[in-house]
Amino acid sequence: MKTMNETKVARLILEDGTIFSGQAFGSKGSKSGEVVFNTSMTGYQEILTDPSYAGQIVVMTYPLIGNYGINSDDIESSRPWVEGFVVKELSPLVSNFRSETNLDKYLVDNDIIGLAGIDTRAITRKIRLQGAMRGFLTTENLSIPELLERVAAVPGMAGLDLVKKVMPEKAFTWDKGFDNPFAFAARGNEPDCNIVAIDCGAKTNILRHLVDAGCRVTVVPAGVTAQEIMSYNPKGLFVSNGPGDPEPVSYVQKTLRDLIGKLPMFGICLGHQLLALALGAKTYKLKFGHRGANQPVQNIFNGRVEITSQNHGFAVEADSLVKANVKITHINLNDNTVEGFMHNELPIMAVQYHPEASPGPHEASYLFDLFIEMMKTNQPPGAAQLEMAGDEIF
Repeated sequence: MKTMNETKVARLILEDGTIFSGQAFGSKGSKSGEVVFNTSMTGYQEILTDPSYAGQIVVMTYPLIGNYGINSDDIESSRPWVEGFVVKELSPLVSNFRSETNLDKYLVDNDIIGLAGIDTRAITRKIRLQGAMRGFLTTENLSIPELLERVAAVPGMAGLDLVKKVMPEKAFTWDKGFDNPFAFAARGNEPDCNIVAIDCGAKTNILRHLVDAGCRVTVVPAGVTAQEIMSYNPKGLFVSNGPGDPEPVSYVQKTLRDLIGKLPMFGICLGHQLLALALGAKTYKLKFGHRGANQPVQNIFNGRVEITSQNHGFAVEADSLVKANVKITHINLNDNTVEGFMHNELPIMAVQYHPEASPGPHEASYLFDLFIEMMKTNQPPGAAQLEMAGDEIF
């Protein structure tokens, strides 16, 4: 790894004109996107490879990043999707028996620019006060007027369809569960059930959980039609996480509307928002979003608080869910935003957070069992099931 005095200068300029200068690592050049922060203490590799971060420059609030290196087990997709990666301090040492390379080389190999040696607390505070901002990250020797011109040209996240950028080109079968000793224990006791997963930027760990819950998973691109999905004779439909604004992803919303009442459905993150829109609800952009592995969410049926992993910049408007004939099942205790809903009559449920973790806790993994139960009964989970949800974990 390069030493700090060998490292080239990189600069991050925000749309309000603030410039942060520090040491470059990873790739060289220029990248742009929405600047957001993540509060996770670990899990930087999962964050880098989460497709939901497409179009974003991620700032890590934990001060030391890179200390346990990179391995081939903890990736959440085929490659990193972030536009840039900002840390307080890049660890000069890698110490973990699973490590195969270091963070600096990993970013070089994947053409991701890194910035270290700056006050990430100042960036985080600015974003919390002013909201997520457009940013331009560069190792080039550009003048301040040039930097201002470049950042002004960066498109905002609202109205941006990034699903087409991250979705797979064609359908495929996923049959891998958890096969490493560090993963959450596999259950795998349920009878096989064939499901289709709409991939809007799905994380690998979600697919692993579905397999271990007893599902045979066919993953399809987000652009498929309802007719194509039904040709697989599925017992259920899963709608994945993904990047960007859910509103312009109208093609997925249409597919879901065409399938409502025909299949049990389960959505996570962007899938939660797309299902809400398909049912007639509305979404809006959060000021700075929820990104981290420590977000408190309450199950309103049993009062339990789950510490959850989250990554989203949009949310479902609570009042609009009344017209959608659903009930809210989970809320965020930090800001009371909607974290989950369930249809009153149909086997449809969704959560805004990530029950599969990676990185983060496993307290919400019971939701995969509820999805299996919906496919068995073709009914939404009852109040009693929601009250007992997670008993085996809590």
